[in-house]
Amino acid sequence: MSVVVNHFGNTPNGREILLYTISNENGIQVSVTNIGAAIVRIIVPDKNGVPGDVVLGYDNGEAYMGNASFFGVVIGPNANRTANASFTLDGVTYQLDVNDGVNNLHSHKEKGWHKRLWEAVSGEESVTFSLEDEDGNLGFPGNKSVSITYSLEGDNGLKLHYHGDSDKKTILNFTNHTYFNLEGQGSGSIEDHELWIRASMYTPADAGSIPTGELAAVKDTPMDFTKSKKIGKEIGADFEQLKFAGGYDHNWVLDQWDGSLHRIAVVKASGSGRCMEVYTTLPGVQFYAGNFITKHTGKGGTEYGPRAGMCLETQYFPDSANKSDFPSCVFGEGRAYDSVTVYKFI
Repeated sequence: MSVVVNHFGNTPNGREILLYTISNENGIQVSVTNIGAAIVRIIVPDKNGVPGDVVLGYDNGEAYMGNASFFGVVIGPNANRTANASFTLDGVTYQLDVNDGVNNLHSHKEKGWHKRLWEAVSGEESVTFSLEDEDGNLGFPGNKSVSITYSLEGDNGLKLHYHGDSDKKTILNFTNHTYFNLEGQGSGSIEDHELWIRASMYTPADAGSIPTGELAAVKDTPMDFTKSKKIGKEIGADFEQLKFAGGYDHNWVLDQWDGSLHRIAVVKASGSGRCMEVYTTLPGVQFYAGNFITKHTGKGGTEYGPRAGMCLETQYFPDSANKSDFPSCVFGEGRAYDSVTVYKFI
């Protein structure tokens, strides 16, 4: 294996954006960048051995300074939505950016970690990105030190190892927001992809995509992926949750969560023959079917639009900061954040 480093652009203040490409002997290549610690490319051979890029993104680092759909980036300090853009810790209320109706989405759309230039250190088969985030930035308490290490394993698993520390109690809930299309980026809709999720429950949400606090059974609803089915099979069903979100954009409660690494999802594309397994140590996964990807040009001049890619964002549940019955994403003061997610290509 090897890591090759190339120039990928410059930030508005002239700092260099770099692209790090990790390769293995099976023809898998993963390219990541220090802007937003983003996954830019994943090259995977199809059933005929022809390599293709299976993630949505852009051809240069400057484009990731825009990136309204959050292609490939690490979201932090807190992924997903927070009700009323606020939370309370130990009697103190913290106000976040109001950027999604009355709520907060992904910490801050312009100043979140997905727009930061991370420090990078490359190894023989990995790249580690890290950053320091000061107390009070974006409304979150604590001086925070965080990192993510991308490593490409011999079995074609792309491992994401997240770590975070804070000198005060704070909210830490990272995720990676890569959009996958196993037929190849720019090849059209993911509705024919087959998906299995190891989850018999999900968290229903209101019209603003804030969980109600209920854990609901997926059985006998379009939310049931306990048996593999095409994403498009029921995405347009007459079902309130799908109408609220314009399709799938919900958190699934992973069965038998105990903090250890489990296989939690499998995606298959019949045309290319590619298959991706997802493993995580986290309690939830947000499956987003790309319902609101805006029509625009992506890598290689390909055209993107709604459902051109799908996300499987491993994380703590949305609005966990305000839901005491949900698994806690409060860290700091000796409780370090640490998680692993693996995207493995078959």
